[in-house]
Amino acid sequence: MPIRELTKAEEEIMRVLWQLKKGFVKDVLAELPGSDEDDATSAKPAYNTVSTIIRILEKKGLVGYTAYGKTHEYYPLITEEEYRRFQTEQLMSNYFDNSLKKLVSFFVSEKNISLSEADEIINLLNKKKDQ
Repeated sequence: MPIRELTKAEEEIMRVLWQLKKGFVKDVLAELPGSDEDDATSAKPAYNTVSTIIRILEKKGLVGYTAYGKTHEYYPLITEEEYRRFQTEQLMSNYFDNSLKKLVSFFVSEKNISLSEADEIINLLNKKKDQ
């Protein structure tokens, strides 16, 4: 099944699963950011919300599970690296016409890359070329 772009909430759940390697809904919920009761603006999502998002990820083919009776232990079916590669390809094709030159040019002009960072990039490209 091809990888599809994740919503912000789905990506947040996947990041937790990548970190945990596997876990129950309660384990994922425990790792999600959320503050104490004094700050209601960043409260943790409800257990049912996390459970629903995980089931959506399962239907998308990104999460698998092991059943223990009625309880499920979930684990990612794709690596973070695979999703990063997918996102990079999407970024390249949607915004930079699949041109690495346009992508690098954008970051050079927008992020004020230092000379030492530029040297590092050149060294990486040279190493790749030599392979």
